[in-house]
Amino acid sequence: MSHDSHAWPADADGRVPYWVYSDPDVYQAELEKIWYGPHWLYVGLECEIPDVGDFKTTTLGERPVIMVRSAPDEISVVENRCAHRGLKFCQERFGNRSDLLCPYHQWSYNLRGELTGVPFRRGVRRQGGMPADFDPKMHGLNRLRVEEVNGVVWATFSDETPPFREYLGERFWKHYTRVYDGRKLQVLGYNRQHIPGNWKLMQENIKDPYHASLLHVFFVTFGLFRADQKSAVDIDETGRHGILISRKGEKEANDVTSDMRNFQGDLRLEDPRIMDVVQEFPGEDTVGMITIFPSVILQQQINSLTTRQIVPKGPDGFDFHWTHWTYADDTEEMKLRRTRQANLFGPAGFVSADDGEVIEFSQQGFAASPDEAAVVTMGGREIECTDHMVTETAIRAMYRYWRKVMGYEHAE
Repeated sequence: MSHDSHAWPADADGRVPYWVYSDPDVYQAELEKIWYGPHWLYVGLECEIPDVGDFKTTTLGERPVIMVRSAPDEISVVENRCAHRGLKFCQERFGNRSDLLCPYHQWSYNLRGELTGVPFRRGVRRQGGMPADFDPKMHGLNRLRVEEVNGVVWATFSDETPPFREYLGERFWKHYTRVYDGRKLQVLGYNRQHIPGNWKLMQENIKDPYHASLLHVFFVTFGLFRADQKSAVDIDETGRHGILISRKGEKEANDVTSDMRNFQGDLRLEDPRIMDVVQEFPGEDTVGMITIFPSVILQQQINSLTTRQIVPKGPDGFDFHWTHWTYADDTEEMKLRRTRQANLFGPAGFVSADDGEVIEFSQQGFAASPDEAAVVTMGGREIECTDHMVTETAIRAMYRYWRKVMGYEHAE
């Protein structure tokens, strides 16, 4: 990538040029510097692989990986790519194996990714075989660094990534452990979708409280997340992580809803149980939407608990993997409540369907105008934590961090 081909606008914190969403060279540089660089990536939940040999396949950046229970108290994450000829050898999403076997030439690996078997390594009847200097220890699967943190599995390709708690920072460690507090987790179900928009647009979307009171009919009408409620935006010291915090309000019209064209006071639920909400976390906050850069949103919205994994698929698309979960020791009543509230989210959720659509529309709008720029000055140009949601401060913070990592400076 040539930095000479692009310049950041002079209004560095107030503008985001559209080429960041569409340029293939920028995207390839992001993979190397961000996804395969010193960042922790969400892999899955520890409870998805409870027994030795259980595995889950997923993708980090564009590299397929396997998360496997390699010992009773050990989780390994290895690249799903045979060390022999590069085959993506595991095609199942979940399963259990005593070893990892490539079907092409039957090279086999133990659950930690170490090479244990090469057919005909010594040849057949003194013919063929591997060279005398072939060392199985040098031909294992690429193994990632892993941390399992209160039920969530994180991995990184880089030796330079700091420990996960340090990567979050102490303030965001408190946000994280408010929900991921060490209790055992249990999966309720999954959704998957493909969104034809750049992966950063989803990070932006959940760092952007400004749109929530305007786009989402359900949020606005039923008082789940809107501008007249007590709320806050918190940003970590690097600017890469953010959280939107709010308290549920009531279904009511007031002086603020007059600016919300999507407020529908006559909207009624056929099944009101979806709004059967109980307060369960410390304090009065009912929403905590954490964006962990670059790969995941950790959603706590009333009683709905979900991880939303971003899997980039080129500069103009990403897959979005939703894992809805509950605490293993929840009552059956609470598990049912969380399952019902999951209908607010996911690809066809009452709320989240809106986000997938506007992200697609965004990509359509700026794809042909790479040298133009978005305006992100709601709330000013400052980058700071706020006690309201009429702001784009977390988006500004993310792109200041992005410029630092990617090596871009604004135009003079």
